[in-house]
Amino acid sequence: MYSIGYDIGSSSIKCSILDIEKGKAIIQGYYPEQEMQISSPKPGWAEQDPEIWWEYVKILTKQLIQKANIDAEQIKSIGISYQMHGLVVVDKNKKVLRPSIIWCDSRAVEIGNNAFQNIGEDYCLNNLLNSPGNFTASKLRWIKENEPDIYKNIYKIMLPGDFIAMKLTDEINTTVSGLSEGIFWDFKSNSISKKILDFYGIDESLLPDIVPTFSVQGKLTKSAAEELGLKEGVVISYRAGDQPNNAFSLNVLNPGEIAATAGTSGVVYAVIDKLNYDKKSRVNQFAHVNHSSEQTRIGVLLCINGTGILNSFIRKNMASDLSYNEMNNLAEKIDIGCDG
Repeated sequence: MYSIGYDIGSSSIKCSILDIEKGKAIIQGYYPEQEMQISSPKPGWAEQDPEIWWEYVKILTKQLIQKANIDAEQIKSIGISYQMHGLVVVDKNKKVLRPSIIWCDSRAVEIGNNAFQNIGEDYCLNNLLNSPGNFTASKLRWIKENEPDIYKNIYKIMLPGDFIAMKLTDEINTTVSGLSEGIFWDFKSNSISKKILDFYGIDESLLPDIVPTFSVQGKLTKSAAEELGLKEGVVISYRAGDQPNNAFSLNVLNPGEIAATAGTSGVVYAVIDKLNYDKKSRVNQFAHVNHSSEQTRIGVLLCINGTGILNSFIRKNMASDLSYNEMNNLAEKIDIGCDG
């Protein structure tokens, strides 16, 4: 019996197939082989087509099942990890209305800063645990201000992982952890933030229904199963943003535990058990995968935007004849600090 895990990244789509009974990954891979394109129509913008994520999910799933030579009917569940803070908007027919505004897009910074000042810094930090900043709620407000024709046709908004779950199940839902990363969650009232929605003029009906992080979040439809080469009815049983998920995968679940990871960006992520915040907003706080109204588990996230992407830049522009492993081996020979 097997389970599939997808990671919807900004560099690539990754997938692992796990033997549930043995607790071991039997195969893993990523697609495409080169980094996915991030479109930047204007300085500071970063967009990707959500339908491309879905196409790559389908290609990769079929590739790995074939390589592993397993019975696809023995795949019983699916888990999803995804790039945080992205915004996907669909109409009533569940068709994507525009490219996703992804995590590293900075067009909504001014909108978020304005909300921080007008709603009140104390309120935002105490209730949302963050400034509205450049997060999903602010990106949605940007669409309302700058693309009103698109905004009026929005049926639901989603995070990247929610979109893939929709393609799998034909259902639109999200998690408390996901809402918190979009700055839609009020930790004091333990509910969707009316203050943010009212200030931005966003109707709550645009938000997906809430499902628990660990739960039956939907089942694979017949059409999606045919496209993936899987059996209808496979359960989607888990969903989380990439950084909470990375921490979970390293068994970082309790106060005082820390995970450090490097992908396109570099992240240090620690778990605390109190509604705490950084007065200078140098780090951000979100609901961890095991956060609940009965058990406070907050993930404190420090993100350095350029780590893996800087390696990619160096390789493409200065070391195209080297692999990443060869670059790492050469870097190991250099003293820390590079002599200033």
